[in-house]
Amino acid sequence: MDDLARLASLHGIATTYQPAEDVTVPVPEATVKALLGLLGVVADDAEDVRVSAEDAVREAAGRLLPRTVVLWRGEPVPPEPAGLPPGTRVRVAAEETGEELAWGPGLPLGVHRLAAETPDGRTGAATLIVAPERAPAAPERAHGLLVQLYSLLSERSWGMGDLGDLAALARWAGRTHGVGFIQVNPLHAAVPGIPTDPSPYRPSTRRFPDPVHLRIEDVPEYGDCPDADALAELAARGGELRRAVLEKGALIDRDAVWALKRAALELLYAVPRTPEREAAYREFRAEQGEALDRHAAWCADHAGDDPRSGTDFHRWLVWLTVTQLAAAQSAAREAGMAVGIVHDLAVGVHPKGSDTAGPPLYANGVCVGAPPDAFNARGQDWGLPPWRPDRLEATGYAPFRALLRGVFRYAGALRIDHVMGLFRLWWIPEGAPPADGAYVSYDGEAMLAVLVLEAHRAGALVIGEDLGTVEPRVRRALARRGVLGTSVLWFERDWAGDGQPLAPEAWRADCLATATTHDLPPTAAKLAGGHVELRDRLGLLTRPVEEERAQDAEDTARWLDVLEGLGLDTKGEEAAVRALYGFLLRTPARLVGVWLPDAVGDRRPQNLPGTWDQYPNWRLPVADAAGRPLTLEALAASPRANALLGAVREGARARTAPPGARLV
Repeated sequence: MDDLARLASLHGIATTYQPAEDVTVPVPEATVKALLGLLGVVADDAEDVRVSAEDAVREAAGRLLPRTVVLWRGEPVPPEPAGLPPGTRVRVAAEETGEELAWGPGLPLGVHRLAAETPDGRTGAATLIVAPERAPAAPERAHGLLVQLYSLLSERSWGMGDLGDLAALARWAGRTHGVGFIQVNPLHAAVPGIPTDPSPYRPSTRRFPDPVHLRIEDVPEYGDCPDADALAELAARGGELRRAVLEKGALIDRDAVWALKRAALELLYAVPRTPEREAAYREFRAEQGEALDRHAAWCADHAGDDPRSGTDFHRWLVWLTVTQLAAAQSAAREAGMAVGIVHDLAVGVHPKGSDTAGPPLYANGVCVGAPPDAFNARGQDWGLPPWRPDRLEATGYAPFRALLRGVFRYAGALRIDHVMGLFRLWWIPEGAPPADGAYVSYDGEAMLAVLVLEAHRAGALVIGEDLGTVEPRVRRALARRGVLGTSVLWFERDWAGDGQPLAPEAWRADCLATATTHDLPPTAAKLAGGHVELRDRLGLLTRPVEEERAQDAEDTARWLDVLEGLGLDTKGEEAAVRALYGFLLRTPARLVGVWLPDAVGDRRPQNLPGTWDQYPNWRLPVADAAGRPLTLEALAASPRANALLGAVREGARARTAPPGARLV
């Protein structure tokens, strides 16, 4: 190994990557040097590289303890941390109290401080993570809905779906169709702008939710507002926004919705809170501490508010939103859901959001994305700055722990977008094309231990989005720790053989199985080939449309043959959609998710990768097969929706019933 490769390896930078099992691609030397420089490592010329490598080796050799030590409950604990000289004194300070703990199997779960001192006076310190052996287990079998919350408007919405709509959907789906969970898009706070970036995957912060999702009428102070006429006028204007979307074909306008809701919330903020409400708000402020203060101050500054009163207003908005999120989860559980609301954790944050304005945890001059692969020959740049692994580790993973604890507060489960990012991320230096990036490693065991620990404390499931190229060791580690994977029907094939669809019994059990996602065509569009025509109209195809049509039709026919071979009815679009979900129910997958637009025949994807302003990403309401937007109430009354969800419920019951049981 040459000096540059050795130096890069010591700092977690890979100098090659494998887009396929039998293909190895070198990373450009300029990329390696640029990333080393971003991590504060001098590597300008050969002498710099040699000296920096020697320094790194010497520093690692002189370290008494690794920076992080992970212990898994139920696995053997060594007599002392590995590699310490005889006679070393080991001390553990408890996470919450600082109380000294004895090293050994009885260490409590948590993130503690480990210190060591050798007989000759050398000292070392490390973060000690004691985690459960596995995350909480998924139900033996549950089916649920996948929905982009903004897209689901009820007759009470102010122009986009809100948390009141989420609770109503949970009550209907749980009680009527035995649904066990509802997975939503990330509800993180967005970066304000004109217009605001509508993507839920480029948030200002991942720790705090966005008050644009509030149901204004459900704020307890609503009924006590002295300016009821002003509130009624704002509600009426919210109704106009809703009708524009549902009846006039307008796109969801997040900025217009927020302008009305902000005006209403300013009126409600002025209403005196009851002593009980005030005490709850103060308790929340104390729990969230400096992070909430910093985020609220950032929001006030960007809104042009008075620094003092504006900061408290934005703190209050976060508290209201967290309260309504918790109420939605309670509604789901009261409706009989085994899991409840599954929240989505974006892989990163906007480069100009409140998170990056905080402590210096993020790498400057770099964005994360994905290398070229079979699905994207140019690679991808997501425009998201990554956490620096060295600085994250130096905090004892406190930002990651706080982030998880905040979301788990109101979640029955958490989906981790691009879960491979716990182990490594593709860093792209500023100005470089996505193909000229490199993988930078994180301490995957430590990140996974923190995730499992916080999930255990919340009693919540964890689902990892592990689509695409994933190292086998990563999937093994996730499965070992109880993190469910994600399996999408169209991608589940015998890739090592002839590419035929996998038989249902060959699917893995520990996963969420779905027919599609927010980045893929709805199932009706896939069956009819409509997604090919859409991509052709937008100039997104990389080969003649005739070839795309032919391959897509062949692929669909192959799947229909499989379904018919299993005795499933595929005659007609609705029957074929039901058959595809019937196939999923024949797999051992613990969770089966129904894309809610599939229930009504919607043909438009919510997001079309590769587009920006050419397609209305993240701004479409759920619509029927003719493209007519539907309210939540209309969807709940839809014969097509009820037929699909009823069939899924019966299929799920048949899958879990003992042999010979009679279903009624």
